[in-house]
Amino acid sequence: MLKAGIVGLPNVGKSTLFNAVTRTRKAQAANFPFCTIEPNVGIVNVPDERLDRLAALTGSEKTIYAAIEFVDIAGLVKGASEGEGLGNQFLSHIREVDAIVQVVRCFESEDIHHVAGSVDPVRDIEVISTELILADISGVKKRAERLQKGARSGDKTAKAELALCEKLIPHLDAGKPALTADLNDEERALLKTFFLLSSKPTIFACNVGENELADADNPFIRAVREYAAAHMGSEAVVISAQIESELAELPPEEAREFLAGLGVTDSGMSLLIRAVYHLLGLRTYFTTGPKETRAWTIHEGDKAPAAAGVIHSDFERGFIAAQTIAFQDLITLGSEAKAREAGKLRIEGKEYVVQDADVMEFRFNV
Repeated sequence: MLKAGIVGLPNVGKSTLFNAVTRTRKAQAANFPFCTIEPNVGIVNVPDERLDRLAALTGSEKTIYAAIEFVDIAGLVKGASEGEGLGNQFLSHIREVDAIVQVVRCFESEDIHHVAGSVDPVRDIEVISTELILADISGVKKRAERLQKGARSGDKTAKAELALCEKLIPHLDAGKPALTADLNDEERALLKTFFLLSSKPTIFACNVGENELADADNPFIRAVREYAAAHMGSEAVVISAQIESELAELPPEEAREFLAGLGVTDSGMSLLIRAVYHLLGLRTYFTTGPKETRAWTIHEGDKAPAAAGVIHSDFERGFIAAQTIAFQDLITLGSEAKAREAGKLRIEGKEYVVQDADVMEFRFNV
């Protein structure tokens, strides 16, 4: 299961957001630094109205959504790479996640203390980015030293790893995250084995005040979006942790009315979950029937046998073919029989690249 770590400076709203996203009260939220020490973990469904429509069409008894595991990690401060605050714990917890959600404070408030004494989201992002990069520099340089002997003796793996270290060190020394290094496919695959903190795909959650959710001109948000695009090749999602906390207490219909009153159509929580899901290049296909309708997670570009293997390894090993209908075709036509009559039901083979929202049924023999 995909694991996303929620990080940020102390008192930016991480724990409040975690509680809202996971609809729990696991994380302590308080107006003082380091109220989160041990990471809190929650499993969250990926919102997908397509799955709901498909389940209604086929009269499924059960609906099973794709899921993400969110981890609320202790707040980071300057010097964490050298053990300041809860730095060592913070950094070790980040190594275990697949993606980072960095919560950035984008609102003014005299009632909520900021560890730096003022609100400056780009400065806050750079504090965290710098600490991750500094920790990586130390780790890569130590790795390079260990590899020297093996590389000199002709060990191909050691030589490849050392070459990558020598390419990464000046990049990191320039204050750039490993994620943005100019690497070929082989180097990028090797990079994954380094488990570098700054190589984690990152999305920014701009935490705004209750009355600012629909404010498109918020200068703090503009600054974060510009920074994310220019320095991380990433994006930012606008969210109000406090509003999400209130929405979590409401029934779905009341929550929609509440959002409409604020001038927005979708909750920041839903946007954030979907953004994290797609950040890692993940896609969804569906299976459906009277018993259940289910979303299955695959990587963009996966072929039909790999998609079948997500259900069970036997499906991939004995793959014969995949009966496939595009979600929108099935919804528009109203049934599998009508999709077949209209020529929209296809039989795909081993080389078929599964598309997002394909509705599939696999034929296999083991």
